[in-house]
Amino acid sequence: MKKIFLGIFIGVFIVACFGVALAQQNAIIGTWQNYEAKGDNKGKAKAHNEIFEKDGAYFGKTTKVFLVPENKLCDKCKGDLKNKPVVGLIFLQDMKKTGNVDEELGEEYAGGTVMDPDKGETFKCKIWVKGNILTLRGYVGFLYETQQWTRVK
Repeated sequence: MKKIFLGIFIGVFIVACFGVALAQQNAIIGTWQNYEAKGDNKGKAKAHNEIFEKDGAYFGKTTKVFLVPENKLCDKCKGDLKNKPVVGLIFLQDMKKTGNVDEELGEEYAGGTVMDPDKGETFKCKIWVKGNILTLRGYVGFLYETQQWTRVK
C-alpha cells in the first residue's frame, strides 16, 4: 500500500513540475491589457492584446479596444496595414526568448518589433514577463518608452 501511495505521489509531483516548467517556458503567451499613457484617459484600459507563438517566435495582435470604436481603422499605419482594422492587427512581430532573466522585470524577449497604431511607427522592442506583469519597451536609437501591461484572467 505504501508503494502504491509513493508511486502516485511521485507521479503527481512529476506532472506538477512539468506543468510549471511548461508554463514558465511560455509565460509570454496569453491576453494582456495595456493602458493609455497620456491625456485625459491616462491610466484607463486601452486594449486587450493576444500574444501567441508561431514558428518559434512570438507575435501580438489586438483583440479588443476600449477607448475607440471597435471598427477603428489604422489610418496612420504604413504599407499593407494602412486603413486596416485595429482589432485583429498584428502589431508585435518576431519576438524571441533570449534566455536572460532580469531579477526585477523577469524573462526577456527581444529581436522583434512593435508597431504603434496611434502613430503608425515601428520600433525595435524588448519585453520582460514576470508573473502577471509584462513590461514592453520600444526603442528609437538610444531613446525608449516603457509600458506595463497586466495579464487578463
